[in-house]
Amino acid sequence: MSQYHAPLKEMQFVMNELAGLEQVGKLPGFEDATPDTVAAILAEAAKFATEVLDPLNAIGDREGARRLDDGSVKTPTGFKDAYLQYCANGWNGLTKNPEFGGQGLPQLVATAVEEMWHAANMAFDLCPLLTQGAIEAIELCGTPEQKELFLPKMVSGEWAGTMNLTESQAGSDLAAVRTRAVPQPDGSFKLYGQKIFITYGEHDYTVNIIHLVLARTPTAPEGVKGISLFIVPKFLINADGSLGPRNDVQCVSLEHKLGIHASPTAVLAYGDHGGAVGYLVGQENRGLEYMFIMMNLARFSVGLEGVGIAERAYQRAAAYAKERVQGRAVGEETGAKAATIIQHPDVRRMLLSMKAQTEAMRALAYVTAASLGNASAHPDAEARKRHQAFADLMIPIVKGWCTETAQEIAYTGVQVHGGMGFIEETGAAQHYRDARIITIYEGTTGIQANDLIGRKTARDGGKTALAVIAEMQKLDGELGKQPGAEFAAIRSELAAAATALKAAVEWIARTYGTNTRAAHAASVPYLRLWGLTAGGWQMARAALVAARRLAEGKGDADFYRAKIATARFYADYHLPQAAALKHAVVTAGESVLALADEQF
Repeated sequence: MSQYHAPLKEMQFVMNELAGLEQVGKLPGFEDATPDTVAAILAEAAKFATEVLDPLNAIGDREGARRLDDGSVKTPTGFKDAYLQYCANGWNGLTKNPEFGGQGLPQLVATAVEEMWHAANMAFDLCPLLTQGAIEAIELCGTPEQKELFLPKMVSGEWAGTMNLTESQAGSDLAAVRTRAVPQPDGSFKLYGQKIFITYGEHDYTVNIIHLVLARTPTAPEGVKGISLFIVPKFLINADGSLGPRNDVQCVSLEHKLGIHASPTAVLAYGDHGGAVGYLVGQENRGLEYMFIMMNLARFSVGLEGVGIAERAYQRAAAYAKERVQGRAVGEETGAKAATIIQHPDVRRMLLSMKAQTEAMRALAYVTAASLGNASAHPDAEARKRHQAFADLMIPIVKGWCTETAQEIAYTGVQVHGGMGFIEETGAAQHYRDARIITIYEGTTGIQANDLIGRKTARDGGKTALAVIAEMQKLDGELGKQPGAEFAAIRSELAAAATALKAAVEWIARTYGTNTRAAHAASVPYLRLWGLTAGGWQMARAALVAARRLAEGKGDADFYRAKIATARFYADYHLPQAAALKHAVVTAGESVLALADEQF
């Protein structure tokens, strides 16, 4: 079975040449993120991913997390030790505020590191991922006392965090949340209710788990405007900071899932024995607004899960194809020796497709991460606003497109293995199963697409979206200056895709206000069109950088030539799909509703 190796050269190329690490490292507060320091961080992260996390991935899949009779949860062999090592090495606080023990590095650095964790062992990293979001919400919305009490131990990883949103009757409709929060004389609240699908809602990694819970107070209005956010620790905390008695929150069951078996997905009961003590975060009835702080970061991270799983599935498939001997290569003479399957044209097509799409996803995610850093730290207010608008537009695309594409890549990885891909021992099937949840996590693809057409496109009349497309189209002149068939193809296909995307943006902006249902019927093809085209934009940028480096005679010439070849493949094989997706948006949006009315 193959071993995961982080594609460090590729990662550093994207960070430095496309995402602008040097510029991000000059922002106030990020001065420690020099290229040399970041390279050292990535090297250590790669070592941890390869030596510690990757060997546990199959173990976790086989053993799974188990709920014991007393309601506690035991994680698979080696996972707790890996978590303790993870925290001891400082990985949990990579981007967090130094005031609370973090290292204060930009999101761009954490993005590359996080991709490694997802690739090596996604089920393991789901716990730190949720803790990151909980830290963010408390830091931005909590009281000074709450920050002082909770954040240092959450940043260190001594305590973990969760998001408790949905309930069995609510699903994604958080307006239907029924968990009650009853005020107490001391200013705390008692919570009563049940939450489902709580990732790492109970586990043995940490001595305490800090649950962030959505609930309604007795005077709350109906709907989403009546939801508040509460901190509910597993163990109450004494005045001196030590742990007090167990709070009234219990894991009543774990879900039996298609994949990510090592990650305990819990059903949590609050208040079965007198009420779970909770503390209001921020203002009453603004809980959903605060929870979206966690959710936005989590959505971006789930998109990175797609990048990580895609990379791992590609590596496994490529390694197998180089070793598996079967049949003679097409075009070989009769009597020639059997060849490894990587010699077969269709296997090469599949591997190239996996590689090209993964590189496009990674580039788009890293560029978005750089904008998140600029949005938070750039000294110029207009620049912060511009970067925030770009990141806001991209996050549902990174989440929706990268996760959907990761499933296709994991599927292709199984196909490369042939019959052995269907056998668990090769590991290919685990990636396929694990990838299935990521299009659902933190809002399905349809929910991401609804966000994209409404808040991110129609709200400003398509202004931000069209500005991004204009940036894509600015590459046309530079691409036209490059000689050779590779750049002619990249230029032609990117121009056609950008034109198709522009037409779709204008249709969504125009239609959303007059026929909202038609716009929603076209929303997922619209999101996929965005991802496909934005990925092609980044691949074209990468090819141009590679051409410049080759002309300068700098760096690894084979790496740069491969960059151009992969961008050409993406342009030839994937970008032509933009025309069909544009048709699905502009022409089929209204017909979907009519056809559905006839059928349903």
